[in-house]
This record gives sequence, C-alpha cells and structure tokens, in this order.
Amino acid sequence: MPERIAIIDLGTNTFHLLIAERHDRQSKILHREKVAVKLGMGGINNGTITDEAVERGLKCLINFAGLLQKWQVTKSIGFGTSALRSARNGKDVLELFQRKTGMNLKLISGDQEAEYIYYGVRTALDLGQEKSLIVDIGGGSVEFIIADGEKIFWKKSFEIGAQRLLELFHRHDPILAEEVGLLETYILDKLKPLAEVVPLFHIRTLAGSSGTFDTLSEIHCIRRSINITPDSPETPLTLSDFFVIHSELISKSRAERMQIPGMIEMRVDMIVVASCLVKYLIDTFSLQRIRVSSYSLKEGVLSQWH
Repeated sequence: MPERIAIIDLGTNTFHLLIAERHDRQSKILHREKVAVKLGMGGINNGTITDEAVERGLKCLINFAGLLQKWQVTKSIGFGTSALRSARNGKDVLELFQRKTGMNLKLISGDQEAEYIYYGVRTALDLGQEKSLIVDIGGGSVEFIIADGEKIFWKKSFEIGAQRLLELFHRHDPILAEEVGLLETYILDKLKPLAEVVPLFHIRTLAGSSGTFDTLSEIHCIRRSINITPDSPETPLTLSDFFVIHSELISKSRAERMQIPGMIEMRVDMIVVASCLVKYLIDTFSLQRIRVSSYSLKEGVLSQWH
C-alpha cells in the first residue's frame, strides 16, 4: 500500500511543506506549499526569535497540520534550520510548535542540512562527473557543497543568510555602494574556509538551490520568453543575464524591484543582498556557468526516505 508522507522545512524566512506518496521506493509529489513566516526577522542577529515571529510560525504550522489531515498523511517530519539552531530560545520555540500542533519536529545541524540539500539538488540536476559548487541561500544560513553526481567532497554551513545580511547591511533603499562594499568585506572574512578549498577542485559551475535562484531564473525566463512548467526540477539562468538582473536589483528601490516581472513579495527584500553574494562567488571563483535546481532540503529528505 502507498504511504503518504509530509516533509516540513522550518526555514528562517520561509516554511515549506511537501506531501508525497511513496510506493515501492518511488515518490509522487502531491502537494507543495510555502509561506513567508519570517521567523528570523527582527531577532536573528541578536540570537533570538521574537514573539511576533513565533506567532506567525505557529499560525503557519497549524494550517499545515490541517493539510496533513486533509491529505491523509501517515508519517511526517519537520526540520528546524538556522534561525531555530542559533537562537537562545530556539529549542523552546520548537517544543512549543510540537506541543501545539502534535507534529514531529527536530533541529538539524548545518552539516545535515547541507547533506540533504545535496541530495535534493542531485535529484534535480544531472551533476555528472564534473564537480559543482552547490549553494543554498537561506534566510539564516548559506550551505556550500562541493560535489559531483556521485558524492560530496566538502560541505559547510555558514551563518551568513540573507535575513542576517539584510539587517546588517541593507540600510538604505536602494542599497548604497558603501553598503555593498561592507557586505563584500564581511563575506570575504566569513568565507575564508570556502576560499581555501574551492581552488583545489577546479570548479566552473555554480549550482543554485531554490529560493533566490528560483526568482532570478523566473525573471530571466520571462525576459527571454522561455516557458517552464511549474514542476520543472531545473530551470534556466545565464551568467550574462544574471549580471544584468543584479545591476537592476542594486539600483532599484523596493517598490521598483516589485515591478520587475517575475519578482515576488516573499523575495523582494532579501534578494538584493543574496544577489550580491551570488555575484561575489562568481567573481571570486571565476565561475563560468550557473544552474538552478528547484529542489532543495525537503526533496533531499524525500529521496533518502526509507
């Protein structure tokens, strides 16, 4: 008999729900949902989750619990990531979420998160034998994985997510050149361990995992009149178009960014600092190609479900 399972990603910015049916180790995705909970907003750089953020998170999870019933889910698991990992009250908040919803929720380390992201990206993209730099830009952390289609060679999670960078550096609208400079100096310092290993692997390809990369790809596809299906595991983005889009993002106000076809409310605030990070990686490591995986942590968990 097929079993219905649910995977919940309690991200720093967005809570994701994936419901799938499993039969003979084959999975069919039945339902996806994402909600901009902004769990890290206002407290992430102070090591806390605010009361308002807890309320938003609880409201979302109560709604998710209703969907689990509606879809007759038999097994579910939820993963707390950067905001819940790093906040002083993170464990208490997770326990509250569990108590109020009856859900099975657990904190995972940055290393575990990176590994699941790899499995998700590997499911979406044919990575082949060439090593890629896989990047997942979350609100709280950014995961970097150096891998090919067979295995992981290096992985690390850094607490430099877009909500953190937004609150630290994006003080003016549009962002000031000085703020971009300060952000790049900060990233240079924080990513020293990455800078030491990337040259050892002769990497040419950046493989971006969902989130920011989804939105960049959507903007690119609209401009190029490229039709993609909503469930495409990989979506297009070129380096040349990325640089054009990036120039616009850093020169526009929030209201002007919202006018860009393909931009979504959920992404409009964090995309400026996230795009600065992407440009920094491309420039610093002389990357020659960008790929976008629609799959991330939850699809990685699904691929490893036994």
